[in-house]
Amino acid sequence: MPAAFEISGLRIVYPSRLGPVHALEGVSLEAQDGEFISVLGPSGCGKSTLMKALAGLLPPRRGSIRVNGRPVSGPSPGVGIVFQNAVLMSWRSVLDNIMLQAEVRGLDRRLHLERARGLIRLVGIEGFEQHYPFQLSGGMQQRVSLCRALIHDPPLLLMDEPFGALDALTRESMNLELQRIWLDRRKTVLFITHSISEAVFLADRVVVLSKRPGRIRAVHEVGLPRPRGLETMESPEFVRLVGELRRELQAHGGLD
Repeated sequence: MPAAFEISGLRIVYPSRLGPVHALEGVSLEAQDGEFISVLGPSGCGKSTLMKALAGLLPPRRGSIRVNGRPVSGPSPGVGIVFQNAVLMSWRSVLDNIMLQAEVRGLDRRLHLERARGLIRLVGIEGFEQHYPFQLSGGMQQRVSLCRALIHDPPLLLMDEPFGALDALTRESMNLELQRIWLDRRKTVLFITHSISEAVFLADRVVVLSKRPGRIRAVHEVGLPRPRGLETMESPEFVRLVGELRRELQAHGGLD
């Protein structure tokens, strides 16, 4: 069985008003089916660039990317993306925002309407199908965004700091919720974050990127048993891992 995704020798350079930006250099990373990988690194190190390249939105200058054994040469139907901001259409209801993904892809409406309702139940926002984004909290908006990313049942889910704009308590709640959904669906996840504790809490492995151009400095295995609760963050092993990652980032100038 091929890897869920395989990145080999990736180099990304893109233009800007001030000249070429050398974002990533020599990045190689592989994920197995159903694996949860968190990516840490300083601001501007290429974390979001890595996600966009994996999604087929940025072409590499050098290297290769494969998703489920197939070369990535453009946007892939096998990928779902959740951004830091929910990016919901203000004039569309919760259900219609989720269904937008199916409409754009030309998918069967009846089948995906039923799938959308199932996802709404899964993420715990049943009863809010006809509400509009302004009627929802930030956490609820991100649940809608997650449903939209999953509506076409992609094997790979890319998440770019999806809880970064939420308050601390809501963020912890969403971490628990995401873990529950991941355990239920077992998607392969690449999760970008600035939070060391969030990275450790969610991941099977944590990847540490250097300053730009981003290179992989280290990959840390997280052997904590699942499901993980908030009490996990008080365990000696969790504290040890967080400290190890903090020292890793600090050693390479990766703490902003």
